[in-house]
Amino acid sequence: MTKEKVQNIALSPNGSAVRILDQTRLPGEVVYLDLTDRGAMYEAVKALRVRGAPAIGIFAAYCVYVLARGYGEDEFFARLDEDCDYLISCRPTAVNLARQTERMRALAHGMEGKPVPEIVEALGREARAIHDEDIAMCRAIAEYGLSLLHEGDTVLTHCNAGPLATSEYGTGLGPLLLAAERGVKLSAYVDETRPLLQGARLTAWELMNAGVDCTLICDNMAALAMGQGRIQAVLAGCDRMAANGDAANKIGTSGAAIIAKHYGVPVYILLPSSTIDLSCPTGADIPIEIRDGEEIRSLWYERPMAPAGVKCWDPAFDVTDHELITAIVTEKGVVRPPYDVNLQKLFG
Repeated sequence: MTKEKVQNIALSPNGSAVRILDQTRLPGEVVYLDLTDRGAMYEAVKALRVRGAPAIGIFAAYCVYVLARGYGEDEFFARLDEDCDYLISCRPTAVNLARQTERMRALAHGMEGKPVPEIVEALGREARAIHDEDIAMCRAIAEYGLSLLHEGDTVLTHCNAGPLATSEYGTGLGPLLLAAERGVKLSAYVDETRPLLQGARLTAWELMNAGVDCTLICDNMAALAMGQGRIQAVLAGCDRMAANGDAANKIGTSGAAIIAKHYGVPVYILLPSSTIDLSCPTGADIPIEIRDGEEIRSLWYERPMAPAGVKCWDPAFDVTDHELITAIVTEKGVVRPPYDVNLQKLFG
């Protein structure tokens, strides 16, 4: 596969639209969409055309800016607040969505009384700053994460925590991509990640693009691979981390961590500080998004593969208990237990 970098989120050249790589079309097609209205922006997040907690945060910031360009002076703050609330309501688990949207809202309200064009210009600068900050954070996370691995290691990945879910190196995939750049040989077993197949469709595509040796497996094959000594570490991203180190991530992450604990395989959660929610005491306080069961019954199949009308329960995330996590990797360094103390020291 040709090595190439893709940009998953950006502004259109004239700044009038948010341009995204439609991840629902990967890996078969590389299709970009220009979004200008809030309905299309909401749908893009809900349908996972743009996904990954940091990426959703960057996307939301650009959305606020693009939408604000169309507000009249008299209605500016009323429409800003309405659209911010609307965007935040889209997905409840990933903290970056609300955090970056509120950052944009606070900036605008802090400039009340100034000319609207000046406020809009400041929103554009802030959105770009949020994106640039994420790029720098991902690079630092990749560096710290790579320090935990050794040449020849094979890791297990779950879901997708590469550039498609963030920017540049990603979080959970960052050490693998940085290693490939430096000629350090690492390889990966890639959980397909049912029911949305982010591992099969996205992680495998990104790793192959980067020249990383990877092997696709079904989620329920990870236990055998660990038991046979094929895996030396589990790398995962995170959509929201509680103050005690509990980590909400794509459904199945908790199961992989439980298996890893049994076989003595270290589990590393890699995330930017923007994903840590110190106002959330434990994982039990993190809202879990429940999605349409049709994803289980029929999505990705040519025809439905379950009985018509069967009930489905489709939680998008689970919570990995902090006691299962060997270390947390952030842009400020590697955090070890006790997480409730050390996360507060670093980010409180």
